Amino acid sequence: MCGVSLPRILQAPMTKLNCFLLGLFLMASPAVLASEEAHSADEHAAEAHVHAAEHSDEHAANATEEKEAFNPAEVIMHHIADSHGWHLFDWNDHPVSIPLPVILYTEKGLVVFSSSEFHHDQEGTHVVKAGGQRFVNIHEKIYYASDVANDHGVFAEMDHETHEVANATPWDISITKNVAALLFSAVVILLLFLPAARSYKKNPNAAPKGVAGFVEPLVVFVRDDIAKNNIGPHYKRFVPMLLTIFFFIWINNLLGLVPFFPGGANVTGNIAVTMVLAIVTFVVTNVNGNKHYWGHIFWMPGLPVAVKPLLAIVEFIGIFTKPFSLMIRLFANITAGHIIVLSLVSLVFIFETVWVSPASVLLTLFISVLELLVAALQAYIFTLLTALYIGAAMHEEHH
Repeated sequence: MCGVSLPRILQAPMTKLNCFLLGLFLMASPAVLASEEAHSADEHAAEAHVHAAEHSDEHAANATEEKEAFNPAEVIMHHIADSHGWHLFDWNDHPVSIPLPVILYTEKGLVVFSSSEFHHDQEGTHVVKAGGQRFVNIHEKIYYASDVANDHGVFAEMDHETHEVANATPWDISITKNVAALLFSAVVILLLFLPAARSYKKNPNAAPKGVAGFVEPLVVFVRDDIAKNNIGPHYKRFVPMLLTIFFFIWINNLLGLVPFFPGGANVTGNIAVTMVLAIVTFVVTNVNGNKHYWGHIFWMPGLPVAVKPLLAIVEFIGIFTKPFSLMIRLFANITAGHIIVLSLVSLVFIFETVWVSPASVLLTLFISVLELLVAALQAYIFTLLTALYIGAAMHEEHH
């Protein structure tokens, strides 16, 4: 070994020592391998636990992010919808609003209470007890409350798939935000016209000043360019109605563009309001229709007899489609304007970057200025078409 010949007596102990060491190594190897395997298993288990924890944390973070994600559709629909309170601003994450009276006609009679009783709850988790009954507010619609809450704490029975509420509803004749804004616009119209009328009564030949100077050009425009030109010689008795329609729509359109109190209500974007205006036009037009008007509808002159019944059906349907188009046109144009403005504002929160802000602000400013024109244009179109329909109903046939 190593080029040196060892004595036999030394070789023997070395051989035994080697055998002993080899045996010891063979005996220790399974234990070492088992220990390494156990250590490896522990490491794998630890890694799996860490990965599971990371996955759980990631899943929880994603769930929280999804839960708190900005929903532009929900925000927009909330702003253009009616409500039982007039929201002003938020202070320390708490809404500050003007409470309005809630008036309900129930099975037990009339029930009146303040909207502040709901404590700004719109999810049906807070129950208001009034008139011996229980009520909840779910997305600005009032229902009779259930005796117990469901798994989500809502005192109402809801469909898990459609999320529709199965509870009964009372007749809601409350003074909502749109109703309050409508009354406010009526006061504004009175404040415009009463001083002007008083000024003309005192000095009929003097030049108009102040409010009268502002109102007179608009009154003359509606009287001469809309009523007189489209209705004919009997136009004077319809001028007050046409003036009321024009100023009512115009002022409410302008107030709807103001983002703070007393503006912000979507009165002319509420289809119930435009429907009432269309019904007024429908009634006035058909009540003042003469025999020639009805004759053209049910028995069109100058046409073959075989065609007249078909045209009678078409003309009869037209009696209803004309005011219906008035209702939809005003509602759709005003609502679309609000949705576009709110959508442009929402771009900042959707992209979550400051670089979108300049484009969002400039586009919002441009559309808002355009909406000022639309506010007057829609009032003019509604008034003009109303005068046209009345004039067509009163038109005398000349031979």
